[in-house]
Amino acid sequence: MKDISSIVAWLDDGARSASGPQGLMEELCSRLAGAGIPLERASIFVTMLHPDIAGLGSIWRRGQPVELGEAAYDLVRSDAFLAAPHVWVQRTGTALRRRLDDDAVAVEFPFLGKLRGEGFTDYLATPLHFTNGEIHVASWAARQPAGFTDEDVGALTAVARPLARLVEIRSLRRTEATLLETYIGRQAGARVLAGHIRRGDTESIHAAIWLSDLRGFTSLADRLPPRELTALLNRYFDCQVPAIEARGGEVLKFMGDGLLAIFPTADDGPARVCATALAAAREARANILALERKAAARRSAGLPFSLALHVGEVLYGNVGSTERLDFTVVGPAVNEASRVAAMCRSADQPMLVSAAFAEVGTIRQRLVSVGRYALRGVGRPQELFTLDPEAGCLKQF
Repeated sequence: MKDISSIVAWLDDGARSASGPQGLMEELCSRLAGAGIPLERASIFVTMLHPDIAGLGSIWRRGQPVELGEAAYDLVRSDAFLAAPHVWVQRTGTALRRRLDDDAVAVEFPFLGKLRGEGFTDYLATPLHFTNGEIHVASWAARQPAGFTDEDVGALTAVARPLARLVEIRSLRRTEATLLETYIGRQAGARVLAGHIRRGDTESIHAAIWLSDLRGFTSLADRLPPRELTALLNRYFDCQVPAIEARGGEVLKFMGDGLLAIFPTADDGPARVCATALAAAREARANILALERKAAARRSAGLPFSLALHVGEVLYGNVGSTERLDFTVVGPAVNEASRVAAMCRSADQPMLVSAAFAEVGTIRQRLVSVGRYALRGVGRPQELFTLDPEAGCLKQF
């Protein structure tokens, strides 16, 4: 077998000189080619635990940049995907070797017929066995007429073991970051991974606070079948979350039909952050109006949306019991935002802005007062605001 001991040692040591899947593929394939293996194409495909992506593939071709591709769930359920050779390897847990000068390979695996048409002569797919029993796949292809020698096949098979350990470790890191970002938010997830995991581990930050919900959600839930209600909520949140995250905001939690998000002030200053939050509110309003029009056309359930914007100091971090924590914000400013949100019905407004928020920078110029209201738990009546009607008809929310 060709001497690949240095490559195995490099993989066993974590391939620390190669960052990310692109760097790993580039350096691994360069090292294998340097060891005398006639490699012209290589790929690694790993299934993922991700809400939108079923798998991640990286493809190396000699003389070209490494190509990364995401496989959506619809793709991995397609007939073409299920007929691919790497799926056969995942299902059987054994390596697959095919010479591509045989006409039968295109019938057995149409993908190999495509490789043959591109001038490839030999193909090998090796299973990457993870310690939890999952099987992922690395594949290798040659173009020279003789294809791979037995020594080449032995070397590529031997590489699969340390490669599997390394890919598993990196996949786990990617998965934990994905899950934390998905369930608690990008910034909160990064803090947790950085070690902020103790109960009471909080810090005081200044932020704009976003609290929204659906008015009359209880009666809506009583009227709609569960699947239809869930689909409605997902469409409703899709109107808001992209607008928030695109502007640096962070969604901290969903509470049934409610959504809590913050826009940390950081170095931007409160004026910029509040203007950003207001811009996100305008976009969410436009999105929900469009969704309302579609609902009206279908004569389906509408979305009586309410939103409150406030700004102030909050405690940001871990709150909860010893065994179940929530990474969130707490404090008087959050409570006041909740009281403002509760006034949307009384004020007959889909969106209300607190006096503290309205007085930041030039925000007040874009708002109109709706009067002074007594907020539960707040010492004196507060003046509340909404978007200037000239910016759009809020009543159509």
